[in-house]
Amino acid sequence: MPYEPPPHLAGLTLAEIAELVAQRKLPALEGWAPARSGDSQMRIAADGTWFHEGEPIRRAAMVRAFAGLLKRDGEGQHWLVTPFEKLAIEVEDAAFIAVDCVRAEDALALRLNTDDIVIAGPEHPLRIAGDAENPAAYLAVRRGCEARLNRSTWTQLVEIALAEGAEANEWQVASRGANFRLIP
Repeated sequence: MPYEPPPHLAGLTLAEIAELVAQRKLPALEGWAPARSGDSQMRIAADGTWFHEGEPIRRAAMVRAFAGLLKRDGEGQHWLVTPFEKLAIEVEDAAFIAVDCVRAEDALALRLNTDDIVIAGPEHPLRIAGDAENPAAYLAVRRGCEARLNRSTWTQLVEIALAEGAEANEWQVASRGANFRLIP
């Protein structure tokens, strides 16, 4: 059965977005305690490209499957976890890239490079890093992993803030009752 990516975010209501989020079934990594650990020979580049043994993984379905097994521990190490082993994976910046953002009612919905959709809010906060000249925006995704907003998604977020009347010195957006400052 071929994978069909979700429709463009801008054409969806918040209820439709929430349904797409609920449909994504992820393995229950939290209940797994693998006895073996090792190195996956994998790396996620800062631009979101996944590599195995130095070669890019070209099949989006493989990247999507691996992404569902990804977690980050308290020391910042990323792992691919199965019931039998956990394998370290090098992540240059963030495990995911946010590639689209839309305001849907009281929420900000973001699409990731894996076609996952995350609704920003208290459970998925936005974090701004860097400095005023070179800001970097991140979204908490799941299991300690984050998505970095790419330039166009950052621009969409700023445009949303401006459209909602943000003052230049108080740039912020709200989503699901949480307020996020857009200036580091």
